[in-house]
Amino acid sequence: MSLLFQPIQFGTLSLSNKIIIAPMCQYSATSDAEVTFWHEQQWAKYALSGAGLTIVEATAVQAEGRISHADLGLWNDTQAEKMKLALNKIKAISTMPFAIQLAHAGRKASTDYPWTGKGQLNPQDALGWQTVSASELAFSETDTAPHALTTHEIEKLIQDFANAAKRAVDVGFDLIELHAAHGYLLHQFLSPISNKRTDEYGGSFENRIRLTIEVFQAIQKAVPQDYPVGIRISATDWMDGVESWNVKSSVELSKALEALGAVYIHVSSGGLDAKQNIDIHSCYQVPFAHAIKKAVNIPVIAVGLIEEPMQAEGVLQYEQADAIGIARGILYQPNWPWQAAAELGAKIAVSPQYLRCHPHGLKDLFTSF
Repeated sequence: MSLLFQPIQFGTLSLSNKIIIAPMCQYSATSDAEVTFWHEQQWAKYALSGAGLTIVEATAVQAEGRISHADLGLWNDTQAEKMKLALNKIKAISTMPFAIQLAHAGRKASTDYPWTGKGQLNPQDALGWQTVSASELAFSETDTAPHALTTHEIEKLIQDFANAAKRAVDVGFDLIELHAAHGYLLHQFLSPISNKRTDEYGGSFENRIRLTIEVFQAIQKAVPQDYPVGIRISATDWMDGVESWNVKSSVELSKALEALGAVYIHVSSGGLDAKQNIDIHSCYQVPFAHAIKKAVNIPVIAVGLIEEPMQAEGVLQYEQADAIGIARGILYQPNWPWQAAAELGAKIAVSPQYLRCHPHGLKDLFTSF
């Protein structure tokens, strides 16, 4: 029996299978960081795909926390109201749970659409702004140096994460994922490469993880009791020859987050420094997930070039992770879970309108949700 199509619990949230649609920025929000029809149609595709959970793209808790000028935000009530209208449409056509990833881009903010190739926009650009970080160190030589957050600004940041979490619950999301990966703000505080602070948020490992811990706790306090909160981390900076964030650090952070009540650890990697040296190949991040899984007793999500159903099944069979994140692969093949169910001899729940579209000879593939 396929493990990929067995149910899984993320705290109080039950999923029908272990396929997770990982968050992917669409760079399609309005100038006010509100949802558009692009998001509605994209979420509808996810909702009808047969996956166990969709995690909506990185959504900024402050205006300056957007990766680009076209990112979603959840720092005001108007954004929440429009997001709720969109999500209600999706929930009317599917029973799939939807989560949202709350984020702040830090020094990697203020960018243009990625397909323009322009990279970061300087603060003088009409669409750009001054970025912030743990220290005044830019991501790359061509970027503008960020402003180092003061302790007062950090306090406001933590409150803004909490406020966004309250809005996420009101919108109707079933889970919140905290984004502490890919070189964005929380990762910038975690890594000694980008964090050169000398106060309580810098220096020792305990100080560098402090902001992530405090944000996580603030979110927990802001949402109803037992509401599920997970986290995404980069397991390594992929930097050789310098002190950096690594798998050992990630294991210790994961254990601390488990003790606080995190319902899962979503394990990615990299994104912290332009000089990173990533060894990219099929399933290249799975060993990081495996290392963390051996240290915690909560679900661990593996992600990164897990492209084939048999690869995903193998990761679970060999107990390297508990669930599988699929990202760009599901943009290329929106019904990837259907294909996986067919290849692995499993059943998958679909909208009843699709019950008769199964391939010839696979009449038992679909069941209705």
